[in-house]
Amino acid sequence: MDALVSLAGGSLLGPHFLAMAAMVFVAAILQGVGGLGFAMFSAPISALFFPELAPGVLLVLGGCVATMVLLRERSAIDFGSVGSMVSGRLIGNLLAVGLLASLSVAMFNALFGVMILLGVALSYSGWRVEANWRNLGAAGVLSGIMGTITSSGAPPYAIVMQNAPPAILRATLNTTFLFGALSSLALLAAIGRFGWPQLMLGLMLFPALYLGFRVSTPIARHVPRAAIRHFLLGLSGLSAAGLLLRALM
Repeated sequence: MDALVSLAGGSLLGPHFLAMAAMVFVAAILQGVGGLGFAMFSAPISALFFPELAPGVLLVLGGCVATMVLLRERSAIDFGSVGSMVSGRLIGNLLAVGLLASLSVAMFNALFGVMILLGVALSYSGWRVEANWRNLGAAGVLSGIMGTITSSGAPPYAIVMQNAPPAILRATLNTTFLFGALSSLALLAAIGRFGWPQLMLGLMLFPALYLGFRVSTPIARHVPRAAIRHFLLGLSGLSAAGLLLRALM
């Protein structure tokens, strides 16, 4: 319990914990509406104000909200795309564990930030990436590396799947995110970067996550496809800016 209270920044009902819960609530709404956004929103904020959440606690919560979204949209899952992305994600996870031991996280933050901004700029310039198995697999590799190192592995998927119908996008991405979160947590546990205190803190924050997901459900039904694309690219750009800021700090 002492370790859990320490992770929560003091009292489990104190201002620090309540601020974490508020962030989780907003992030869950974003994920429920756009299919992604939980880690893209919460990871940069956590780096600045709640470092105890990254990466393990955010991966626990991200896996939970991914499960809720994919169950809500289960009839629209594209299993072929899931297979390509999950395969790439597993490769990326393994690469990340080796890279964590040899290179600095700041270097990765800077590199990924620049790459994501380039992808967003190309998307708005008219470049249309095809969501084939090669591109989905490559996005999975990058997502695995980014997700394990920074807790936010969604931007590569957002760029590759930005033109998919909203329901298919939400269902497919969140099926992939669930597999990714579980595999990343297993690897982090194996190298001593995730344990019971992080799991328990994630469970303490679950009510805020669930409430945010419930708020997102009526909103998701009325968001047009074009708005989802701008939402994905905008969040990707903000995520990249957050990674660059983390690198500078």
